[in-house]
Amino acid sequence: MRRRYAPHQVFQVDPKRPEPYRLRLARYAVLGRDISDWAADAARAGRVLSVLDVGCGWGPLLCQLDAEPCFENIEVSGADLEDKILYKRERYREFFAGDFAAGYPEIASDRYDVVVCEQVLEHLDRLDAAIATLVRVVRPGGVLAIGVPIFPPPLHLVRKHVVPLLGSAFGHADTASHQQAFSLASFLRLLKRYPELKLIKTRGFRILSGGLLRPLENYAWWWRFNRCLGEALPALCVEVQVILVKSPTGN
Repeated sequence: MRRRYAPHQVFQVDPKRPEPYRLRLARYAVLGRDISDWAADAARAGRVLSVLDVGCGWGPLLCQLDAEPCFENIEVSGADLEDKILYKRERYREFFAGDFAAGYPEIASDRYDVVVCEQVLEHLDRLDAAIATLVRVVRPGGVLAIGVPIFPPPLHLVRKHVVPLLGSAFGHADTASHQQAFSLASFLRLLKRYPELKLIKTRGFRILSGGLLRPLENYAWWWRFNRCLGEALPALCVEVQVILVKSPTGN
């Protein structure tokens, strides 16, 4: 059955950006469908699906999940440097404020069915503690969804070592805030350091977007075209999202 896009879905809620199928937030739309499907499986097993959104920001993931059919069987918690949630703050079961790199010790190990970390790792100086935290808090057999911006090699090296210097010199704070830069291959190599994780899927987003092409984001066919390209050619996209499962034995 073909899905209909509800007016309040995440890529349609920004009044300053009227494109109804905004590609910049497509990753949340796709992930929201997956989480809803997993919630349906959990409901059949008599459980509620627990989700932790690390780097939850204003709440785009919750906003997307709110449009999904199994939202009532999803229990969402958030974590970020500080609480800036704007979307239905009351729907979060818990919120953890603090530095991700410090490991969120207040979160119990093996706690969540799904842990999401979207567009966060590139802002961190050190990645080992952050990724180890993601692995620790997801339950054995649970799912990790991690997304980062990517660049074709060797442009990821230019982005990591040259662009931040230029950004600082010319006052572009957002550019300078990126401490890491990845190609798809370098990001997958990083994740292979964690043998308890099994890669299930890699998908790309925003292979053709922005600039003169932005008006096309008003059309569903452009959305679908970009999604097909992103599935087929993730290494050429601007963003990548990987889906991993933690070993049922936890090691």
